[in-house]
Amino acid sequence: MKSTPPNILSVLDDVIYTFRQYRQTGVSGYDCSTAARERIAQWHRPLVRSPVTLDAIREDIGDCQRCGLCLKRKHIVFGVGNPQARLVFVGEGPGRDEDLQGEPFVGAAGELLTRIIQAIKLTRDEVYIGNIVKCRPPQNRNPLPDEIDTCLPFLKRQLDAIQPEFIVALGKVAAQTLLETDQAISRLRGRFYDYNGMRLLPTYHPAYLLRSPEKKRDVWEDMKLLMKEYGQPS
Repeated sequence: MKSTPPNILSVLDDVIYTFRQYRQTGVSGYDCSTAARERIAQWHRPLVRSPVTLDAIREDIGDCQRCGLCLKRKHIVFGVGNPQARLVFVGEGPGRDEDLQGEPFVGAAGELLTRIIQAIKLTRDEVYIGNIVKCRPPQNRNPLPDEIDTCLPFLKRQLDAIQPEFIVALGKVAAQTLLETDQAISRLRGRFYDYNGMRLLPTYHPAYLLRSPEKKRDVWEDMKLLMKEYGQPS
């Protein structure tokens, strides 16, 4: 299943916004008479799309039933952090603790991510943290292609709303999905890529580091590269 092109989503957003504006101003139906056109011209406000906010995106998601992940989830894990963050971390999907609390990266892997963020002299409140999919895959398996295709447009809208300068893709699923590649994370990490004008840095997922602590050195090298470009003293 192919994902909906971003330009189509933008057009749909514009159409929805315009209809909402018509409704709020009392327009019912479509009257194309001269008097109706003159009345619209006197509103002194063009029907221009306002910036999409994270709250609006969350409202659009609602009590999502768009894919099978909804069947066993307890909470939708939307994302958390600074809505104007320069840096966004993107993981794979919620785990057990995240599903229970409704917040990304709060379990053991989350504690390690917090330490990584602190090591680059930032706090969780200064960055934004999200996932490719917003509901926990059963037994923490990798999200299926159709689940990713269904959920990814919402993450793309979040990134569009935040407009970060930097994205850190945590792990294979996040990096391969955003970069549209099947290359291994070990080959992708260690350098920046362009992602719609944002600089994307792939690195290993904190959960992987818990199983393979010897890879922490590689992640620290990635974070030093990030700090240099971000403007943080090393």
